[in-house]
Amino acid sequence: MNPHSWAIFTKRITINAPLDEVYRAWATPGGLERWFLRKATFRSVEGKARDENALVQKGDAFTWHWHGHPDSVVEKREVISANDKDKVQFTFSGGCLVTVVLKPIGDGVVVCALTQENIPFDDNPQTSLFVGCGEGWTFYLANLKSYLEGGVDLRNKNPTITHVINS
Repeated sequence: MNPHSWAIFTKRITINAPLDEVYRAWATPGGLERWFLRKATFRSVEGKARDENALVQKGDAFTWHWHGHPDSVVEKREVISANDKDKVQFTFSGGCLVTVVLKPIGDGVVVCALTQENIPFDDNPQTSLFVGCGEGWTFYLANLKSYLEGGVDLRNKNPTITHVINS
């Protein structure tokens, strides 16, 4: 099997919401907590915590926690770029790079394209970031759409229920 074929994927979804609203959902701590994370903390390169409504910036360090997982399950990474409009890039599990690009296509519709690359090869589906992250991003992109279009958050927030697709 060619390991390069498992090193990258892109997930795309349409969202009926203004570009600025979709961008803020990706690029503010408060925005991320409304559809993706239990807790999102960002610190500037100077070490100052970002307000929940402040746009993240290149070089920010972040700490992320998810619903359905204990505090020991944490992602501590860095924002690689953020253009305050339609693109955010950050490091992720296993040394991966995630790029989110938003493109308005008319009639109030934005295409949100998420690419995860530099995925380390692993032929075990139980530990593969290609499989696990691909599944996770598919759910969370659908939840972003659900939340922004209808106000419905599909995440499981009950800490006693674990190992479900929505947490």
